[in-house]
Amino acid sequence: MAFFDKPLAELKTYLPERDEPRDFDAFWERTLAEARRHPLEPVFTPVDYGLRTVETFDVTFSGYGGHRIKGWLLLPRHREDKLPTVVEYIGYGGGRGFPIDWLTWSSAGYAHLVMDTRGQGSAWLRGDTPDPEDGANPQFPGFMTRGILSPETYYYRRVFTDAVRAVETALAHPEVDPARLAVTGGSQGGGIALAVAGLAPRLLDNVIDAAMPDVPFLCHFRRATELVDTHPYQEIVRFCKVHRDQVETVFRTLSYFDGMNFAARATARALFSVALMDDICPPSTVFAAYNHYHGPKDIRIYPFNQHEGGQSFQRLEQLQFLA
Repeated sequence: MAFFDKPLAELKTYLPERDEPRDFDAFWERTLAEARRHPLEPVFTPVDYGLRTVETFDVTFSGYGGHRIKGWLLLPRHREDKLPTVVEYIGYGGGRGFPIDWLTWSSAGYAHLVMDTRGQGSAWLRGDTPDPEDGANPQFPGFMTRGILSPETYYYRRVFTDAVRAVETALAHPEVDPARLAVTGGSQGGGIALAVAGLAPRLLDNVIDAAMPDVPFLCHFRRATELVDTHPYQEIVRFCKVHRDQVETVFRTLSYFDGMNFAARATARALFSVALMDDICPPSTVFAAYNHYHGPKDIRIYPFNQHEGGQSFQRLEQLQFLA
C-alpha cells in the first residue's frame, strides 16, 4: 500500500467542518440518564489463570438497557496504595479473550479493566457478551449498519453507553485511584475511547485524566466511506448502495457517533497515533479527529505502516506518556 491520502503537511492542518446535530448533547445526556436508571451492580469475581504477579477478576456490570456486560480486571499483585487505572476497549470483531492476552498495563503497575464489546468476539479474540437487542450470542461482523436508520436504535449507542459504564465500574473498585484514570484502545477501541473522553467533561464529572486513541476508527464517516473500499467502512457503503433513498438518513445517524464531535468536547490530555498507509482508518479521518480535539494533545505518526500502526513502538510511547 502506497501513500493514498493527503500529504502529511495538509493532514496536520486538516480541519473539516463537523456535521453535528443540534441535539447531540441532549441525545447523550438522555441516553446515559436512561442507562443509569439501572443499578450498575459491578461484580468482581476472582479467577485463577496461573498468573503469579497479577490478580485477575471476571467483571460483570450493567451497561445500556441494564444488559450485563463482561470484562476483565487485572491488578498487580504487589501494591502499596490505590492504583492508576487504564480502561481499554477492543478493536472491531474482537472480544475480551483471556486475562493472559492483556498483561502489559498490570505488569507496569496499573489497574487494567478490559471491556468486552457486546455482540462481538467472534472474529479474533473470543467474546462472552451477547447483544440482547440483536441476538442471543456474540456474532461475526458486521455491526456497522445495525439500527443505522435512527440514532435511537444504532448499535454504537449501546456500545458507547457500555463504555461509559465500564469507567464507572473501574471507579467502583476499592483499589482504583479515581484521580488517575486513562482510556485507550486501537481502531474501534480507539474510537470508543475517544467517545468516552468526549462524554467525560459533562456526563462523567470529567474523571478521565488521559486518552490514548490508536489509529481510531469511527471518525469522519463521510470521508472514510468515499475514500477507501475496505471493511468495516465498506459495510456502510454497501448498505447505501442498496438503500439509495436512505443515504442522508444514514449519515445523519452517524453524526451522533462521529469521533470528531466527541473530540471537540474532550479535555483530557491525549496521545493519538496514525499510520499514513492505513487503508482501514485513513489518515485524514484520524487527523480530522485529532485536529478537532479540544484538550492538550500529541500524536505519533508511522509513515510506512498500515492499520497495525505503531504496535509495540506505540505501547512504549504510551507507557512513557502515562508515567
